[in-house]
Amino acid sequence: MANDITPFVVQIDEEVLEDLRSRLSRARWPEAEPVGDWSQGVPRAYLEPLCRHWAQGYDWRSREQRLNRFPQYRTEIDGLGIHFIHVASRVEGALPLVLTHGWPGSIVEFLDVIGPLTDPGAHGGDPADAFSVVCPSLPGYGFSDKPVETGWGVERIARAWAVLMERLGYDRYGAQGGDWGSAITAALANEDPEHVAGIHLNMVTVFPNAEDLAELTDAEMSAIGSMEHYQRWDSGYSTQQSTRPQTIGYALVDSPVGQCAWILEKFWSWTDTGGDPVAVLGADRILDNVMLYWLPATAASSGRLYWESFRNFVGGTVSAPMGASIFPKEIFRPSRRWAERRFSDIRHWHELEIGGHFAAFEQPEVFVEEVRTFFRTVR
Repeated sequence: MANDITPFVVQIDEEVLEDLRSRLSRARWPEAEPVGDWSQGVPRAYLEPLCRHWAQGYDWRSREQRLNRFPQYRTEIDGLGIHFIHVASRVEGALPLVLTHGWPGSIVEFLDVIGPLTDPGAHGGDPADAFSVVCPSLPGYGFSDKPVETGWGVERIARAWAVLMERLGYDRYGAQGGDWGSAITAALANEDPEHVAGIHLNMVTVFPNAEDLAELTDAEMSAIGSMEHYQRWDSGYSTQQSTRPQTIGYALVDSPVGQCAWILEKFWSWTDTGGDPVAVLGADRILDNVMLYWLPATAASSGRLYWESFRNFVGGTVSAPMGASIFPKEIFRPSRRWAERRFSDIRHWHELEIGGHFAAFEQPEVFVEEVRTFFRTVR
């Protein structure tokens, strides 16, 4: 039946992995860039060793087992199959929490935080902070279905998440997100206000008005500088995916080197890793995320979310209780006074000293503590 929830196990056929290794071994490489930095994109000398490891050293089967440690399911919502992790806490009274990723992320961002969130007592925390965690893959991402019609933008995904939480039996729940997950989480607060207890964001997309610009703090000037840098040097991917996702999809679905570079560039640009994401985050962890784009061939389908929603990324005002964790290497770091015009009930606002765009992936312990701290205000 359409409302059924069925168990799901990641099982990739060996011929798919053999094809990947073959493509990597036969890659047609461009010449090296004529600059000594990343100003023209991912340097060949940085990408080539990672792809060599992908072909020769990366063990998908062990990574597959790591992913399958968590119970996974699929269910049909609004005509589309949605894949999700669901770990129900054993702690009585645990607050249900839906975690939403963005691009170029995936559910693997959350693998290191699920345990501490669902079983805090086993990780040095207070059982009173326990959550039952739901991590869906966005439509067109990972092992969720790819939409075959237009209309799957932020608001429709938020409505689907409300259905998912209801279907799982959760009458009151929290929501957390960054990147597209931030937009979807904010929309979810408005789409399902009777059931959303509060939202936590690690990316807050709000902008100053003319009055703000007349009197900026040093931190606000830095935030505006970061956004100007993003628009000038770092937003080419979003322009392409919000206008012609199908065109770039052909290249990335066909070339693992291309798919890896497309994602790796953002891990270099948006993480707090001193310019070396592979060394700091680990080659295998980065490739785990790349694999959730390569294996299901989602380069075009994931990019279409930009086509659907990029021009109205910021929605209306949000009255639900809200908490924000502002990491120093986030794309944009707004001030609280800017955010207060959109979010009327800010209960937690913390500007941190370490971490970047992929907060749960980069700084899982910090992320967990931030989530716990905010949701204590709404339990």
